[in-house]
Amino acid sequence: MLDIHYLNLLAERYPNIESAAAEMINLLTICGMPKGTEYFFSDLHGEHEAFIHQLKSASGVIKTRIDELFFRTMTEKDRVTLASLIYEPERCMKDRKKDADFDEWFKITASALVEVCKDFAGKCTISRVRKKAPKTFAYIIDEFLHFSGANKDLHFERMVDAILRAGVAEEFISGICKMIREISVDKLHIIGDIFDRGPRADLIMDELMSFHDIDIQWGNHDIAWMGAASGNLTCIASVIRIGISYNNFDCLEDGYGINLRPLSMFASEVYADDPCERFMPHIFDESKYDTVSKSLAAKMHKAIAVIMFKLEGQLYRRHAEYGMEGRDILSKVDFENGTVTIDSITYDLKDKNFPTVNPKAPLELTQGEQNLMNTLAASFMHSKTLQKHIRFLYEKGSMYKICNNNLLYHGCIPMTPDGEFDRVSFGGEELYGRSYLEFINEEVREAFFSEHEINSTSTDFFWYLWCGKKSPLFGKSKLAAFERYFIGDAELSKEYMNDYYRLVEKKETCLKILEEFSLGGDSHIINGHVPVRSGENPVKGDGLLFMIDGGISKAYQPRTGMGGYTFIYSSRYMAFAKHSPEEWKSDREMPVIYEVERLHQRMLVEKTDTGAEIGRTINELEALLEAYRKGQIKQKI
Repeated sequence: MLDIHYLNLLAERYPNIESAAAEMINLLTICGMPKGTEYFFSDLHGEHEAFIHQLKSASGVIKTRIDELFFRTMTEKDRVTLASLIYEPERCMKDRKKDADFDEWFKITASALVEVCKDFAGKCTISRVRKKAPKTFAYIIDEFLHFSGANKDLHFERMVDAILRAGVAEEFISGICKMIREISVDKLHIIGDIFDRGPRADLIMDELMSFHDIDIQWGNHDIAWMGAASGNLTCIASVIRIGISYNNFDCLEDGYGINLRPLSMFASEVYADDPCERFMPHIFDESKYDTVSKSLAAKMHKAIAVIMFKLEGQLYRRHAEYGMEGRDILSKVDFENGTVTIDSITYDLKDKNFPTVNPKAPLELTQGEQNLMNTLAASFMHSKTLQKHIRFLYEKGSMYKICNNNLLYHGCIPMTPDGEFDRVSFGGEELYGRSYLEFINEEVREAFFSEHEINSTSTDFFWYLWCGKKSPLFGKSKLAAFERYFIGDAELSKEYMNDYYRLVEKKETCLKILEEFSLGGDSHIINGHVPVRSGENPVKGDGLLFMIDGGISKAYQPRTGMGGYTFIYSSRYMAFAKHSPEEWKSDREMPVIYEVERLHQRMLVEKTDTGAEIGRTINELEALLEAYRKGQIKQKI
């Protein structure tokens, strides 16, 4: 028997037997429905056009269902056109309304859209479908979806005529297309790295914030932006450095309102006669709003990179516990001879111009650099859009998530060469595996939500998570930025992956990780971070781990040979959708969807995490009904 006080609180919502019984019946019905389809994306890296297309198309599943529904009654061209309409109704209807045969087109198209909507709605409760219907057309769509009887065709035609007469045909098309998109993707999982490289991470964040059911597992690039938004100067310098290096001025300036003019003025003055050849930006996307010449971008790039190397050196000296003193490379430079000594080997620098570095105190910022960083920090801290997006990352995000028997995380669980969990010491605790990730969860929330000063111990931890050797988000031996910029030695610039990535090829390693998170051998790990090359199997550990970063980022596509993976978990199967690089540009290009696991029987809601929550509510309602019938709680009629 539940606590009578709790049951009295529950009775305020369900004041009598009829209301409690009705809700119990509704919940039991939901439990008997097929579970909704979950979609997993990873390493979006600012590629807003490709990602939004993949999301709106349900990674090709909508077109697949259209093919199955209309294979015998529509040409391939017409099926492609219908799919495109569902993805982008406003774009597709832009010129259609001018056609003389618009009314006839609308009647045919509305019928097809209703059939598609019926198909996806078939595994949802009527109440859920009604919630997704556009308010203006909720009644009409409800009627369309449940037509039956001898006069259904006549009834349909009259309602279509009514829509045309009212002059809201375009609005109806847009509404039902949005409804189809929303019921086709039940739950969205983002396995890290929304930011950097691609042009508009801010637009991706806007799209994610509008989605109905989403969770995010932080990636190393996300954590760097979280650190920047918390005021960490090293993270601020780093995200600006990466942004400039990939020509992301639109995201920085137009998207987040970061004022880069002080940096451009500083760089133009300090590096006026320096061509900064080794700092030329990678241009995969031309800027639309904030066009900066390559020569000026290179100067800005070098200016902020040198500042970053100073700031990280200062940070390492504050935190011996990070074990990263060896990464303070700027202090190892012989500025007089233009060389640097690393691991007892001396290298010539490819770029020897350091006008802002005092050889006697190489890590000190000049007054101009300090003023610049104060200005940039204020810009990050006062950007309403950035702060809103970062708060959303905290609200929906974490280091890992267990959902429907799957373990989700971005990077790795640091491991030793012999297959044991690597151990670290922070805050007087020895941490590894699950305890390490949970410690990080607490630390980064404390850093953002508590009162803190710039470069305090809590905000410094963001930098360790970004590039620390034993950071589960980074998972590499080092971040060799200095080596790439100033030395150019291929061997010295190599970043070796944590042993985790070798070990998870084995089933026993994956089982060990699952056990660490209290999961069994029927569970799976869904992992991002490391791009899987075309031809490489993204399934690891004898089917226990799925690596889903396939290169949605244009910067990775020359290596991966594709446009990324989506992982799909429906009520019947688990599958990969393999995307092509140009898919989002063409209505005809489709991802290749292939199953990696077929469920023994269709999974119902009652077997999911949501089902478990509903089951607890059903038990509570049963207890409330019993209390009503025994007179322990008085009904309100």
